[in-house]
Amino acid sequence: MQQSNEKPRKKLIEVALPLEAINRESVQERYIRHGRPSTLHLWWSRKPLAACRAVLFAQMVDDPGEHPELWDTEELQQAERERLFGLIEELVQWENINNTELLAKANAEMRRWVMEERLPAVLDPFAGGGAIPLSAQQLGLEAHASDLNPVAVLINKAMIEIPPKWAGQPPVSEQHTLDHWPGATGLAADVRHYGKWIRAEAYKRIGHLYPKAKLSAGLEAAVMAWWWARTVTCPNPACRAAMPLVSSFWLSKKKNRRAWIEPEVDRGLDPPQIRFRVQGDSGGRKHPGAAPDPPKVARGAKFRCLACGNVPPDGHIKAEGVAGRMGAQLLAIVAEGDRRRIYLSPTREHERVVLDARPKWRPDNDLIGKYRDQLPLYGMDTFADLFTSRQLVALTTFSDLIGEARQRVIADAQIAGFDTARSEEYADAVATYLAFVLDRVARFN
Repeated sequence: MQQSNEKPRKKLIEVALPLEAINRESVQERYIRHGRPSTLHLWWSRKPLAACRAVLFAQMVDDPGEHPELWDTEELQQAERERLFGLIEELVQWENINNTELLAKANAEMRRWVMEERLPAVLDPFAGGGAIPLSAQQLGLEAHASDLNPVAVLINKAMIEIPPKWAGQPPVSEQHTLDHWPGATGLAADVRHYGKWIRAEAYKRIGHLYPKAKLSAGLEAAVMAWWWARTVTCPNPACRAAMPLVSSFWLSKKKNRRAWIEPEVDRGLDPPQIRFRVQGDSGGRKHPGAAPDPPKVARGAKFRCLACGNVPPDGHIKAEGVAGRMGAQLLAIVAEGDRRRIYLSPTREHERVVLDARPKWRPDNDLIGKYRDQLPLYGMDTFADLFTSRQLVALTTFSDLIGEARQRVIADAQIAGFDTARSEEYADAVATYLAFVLDRVARFN
């Protein structure tokens, strides 16, 4: 034990670290999309978990050079450092994030050099995405986190506070035969169950807004995406056609599966009408050629009219947006095929369904943050302007269903034996994760 009047011993982090291994694992961690905490909710400047685990461990463990009574030569001290480096290199590997044996070994190593009877607690007063307190918790340290941003607070609650509270708790939503639910697996099972219920219920309520694509021989396919373009009116008084603002007509450049959009201008109408047809070799039909030149002609808002070739002056697109005259036109439909995507020409039915959607509520809050600088220049002043009407209908429907799912959790939890307060607390936990899913949908849209 180190006496209080002794000179503080150097920790491993003050002498050396296996930086190459830490940096390598930190970079690789960015490309993991399943199970990584960053996929729970967007946060900026999120710290790599690998680096956090390494730093926390290395500042708890003494450097071997501080203990000549154990390692009396530089060679032995360096050999002990290499052993600790090897442990760190194992800790930073993503595959070992839930390796309980390894984490217990690291915890025992830290306890070896701590003066007090218990390991010190870790406090991150500006926790952000929660990487530091989460890593501390994984290493068996008592973790505390706070932040001024309520989104960060909720992220930290979802990663650090809620899972341990319901560890070992079986799900309340379904019959189960397992006797052991390690960690938060029971909570995760409930989140999946009620998420599936929300999806099925939403399909009943707004499924008509998402019609299937009609294929040949009377077949149908689920739609993966609708490809839209914003439009403004051509300023040429002899034209006045709707100009699509697109930078590419390519849909797919894969070998033997190329697909693109070809515009067709009907100049017999006043104003001229621009329609779009999908071409290429999707659906088994070969079509030689390539995508036509897109209307975008230069950096910034420089587009030409497909009907007359006119390039509007600077500021025209912004002026149309501010005046509320910016429209939208469907360019293509992407449907699910047999292990491939099917690209189809737009139909009036699919376009009409979207344009007829009427949300009951709109987020008319003024734009803030990064959106505030550019979007108002194009007439987009509120968050509602960032979404189509159909997207708003879907988002509000999902939001309502999360509230309904919470009530179902309360009822199921009480059947499972929870009292009123505990059932409501558990329902709040499930609803929190479901709300994170809704946030991801909103961000994607």
